[in-house]
Amino acid sequence: MNAVARILDWPADTLEENASALWDAVSIARAVKGTANAEFTVSGVEIDSRDVQPGDLFFALKGESTDGHRFVEMAFAKGAAAVVVDRPVDGPHVLVGDTTEALVRLGAAARARARGPIIGVTGSVGKTGVKEAIFTALDRASRGDAHRSVKSYNNHVGVPLSLARMPGRARFGIFEMGMNHAGEIAALTRQVRPHVAVITTIAPAHIEMLGSEEAIADAKAEIFQGIERGGTAVIPADSPHFLRLRKAALSCGAHVVSFGKAADADVRLLDAVRAIGGGSLVTADMGDRRVCYTVAAPGEHWVLNSLAVMAAVRAVKGDLGAAGVALAEMGGLPGRGARVEIDVAEGKALLIDESYNANPASMRATLAQLGRTPARRRIAVLGAMKELGSHGPGYHAALAAPIREAGVDYVVLVGDEMAPLAGALKQRELGKPEGAALGKTVPFAHCGTVGEAVDALRAFGLERDDAILVKGSNSVGLASLVTALSKQEG
Repeated sequence: MNAVARILDWPADTLEENASALWDAVSIARAVKGTANAEFTVSGVEIDSRDVQPGDLFFALKGESTDGHRFVEMAFAKGAAAVVVDRPVDGPHVLVGDTTEALVRLGAAARARARGPIIGVTGSVGKTGVKEAIFTALDRASRGDAHRSVKSYNNHVGVPLSLARMPGRARFGIFEMGMNHAGEIAALTRQVRPHVAVITTIAPAHIEMLGSEEAIADAKAEIFQGIERGGTAVIPADSPHFLRLRKAALSCGAHVVSFGKAADADVRLLDAVRAIGGGSLVTADMGDRRVCYTVAAPGEHWVLNSLAVMAAVRAVKGDLGAAGVALAEMGGLPGRGARVEIDVAEGKALLIDESYNANPASMRATLAQLGRTPARRRIAVLGAMKELGSHGPGYHAALAAPIREAGVDYVVLVGDEMAPLAGALKQRELGKPEGAALGKTVPFAHCGTVGEAVDALRAFGLERDDAILVKGSNSVGLASLVTALSKQEG
């Protein structure tokens, strides 16, 4: 069977059993500097008792408002094989002085035993999607021996948890790192110690805490501080902060690979045309070769994301053919671009779920893609963008232009922070154009809660062949609106 046939044959029908457990009592106790009271093996690691599966190791972490030790009994009831605690309990356990520190130590032990290359991913926009695409490509090529952080487990707890879950047999590890303050990624990257560090893009997310895009670029560039000797930094060539990122990478001894449209990009976009059924057909120059592949996810931002994926896969000597197949098959993730049909009056409408996150750059990109989406009417439900500080009113008001450029027919605004955008739209309605408010009149409703937004949509009346974009910062809670629309009957 040739390489292409093996790729297309994934996933294979396999009868292989997992010959080794994730961890055993001796290795856990040694790693966390604790004491095990029994012999046991575990097949997973969990910190939330509600998510415990049979065979898991449950860490009883202490938070600001709760103590995981309260849920030890629940963890055992759900099938936990053992728990990590700071006090003796009934049942198999490892006793430590500090359970959070123990989780970090177990993650470090997993990283130390890793036998394959590790990839770290960060960025203001697109890091979860790029992480998932890299994983899908490498998992396909390794026939199931790639590991990645799930969901958005990218903080001081999620990163060591994701590391601790990495099997010793994994041939690749892909980890996402996030931040909202300077210094956070520096701490995470020293745990991950990536061979390849990817920055997707720099945008004014978390600008409230960091003050400027330059400071955001510096905070993201902290990922290079943990890079392994001879490692590769994958950075966006089109970013206005490219030279800043490049300097930071070189100062850490990394080899720089750039991606984008720029003429001197190492992985350079040559052409992107709309593919049948959505998405894009991409042609890219990788220096010594040209590659052509399909990206299922629509939008120019995903065309550029795909270049970062290709650069990262090549940097770990992965299979570019598998990467192309993965990009062609990979649709949007829930909350991050998933497209689903929902029942509406007299037929079906398209729901675009971008409810997990939002910042000025991603809002503009997603609204532009809505404008290119075939639809009878285009409706946008936009939640507030958080952590913009004093810049917030201007960034929100500036969304008036991309809303009009996208040909949006109706807008539902959710959250107090959306008042400047409501004002910009209303000024145009009153015939008083000001800056970003120039353009056609767009009907809108400004709602204080998600419940009010659902009512506004129902009053407007969704119809067959509508396209409805739902996007906002996660804390706004628009995921519940997506659920409500998905369950409604036409």
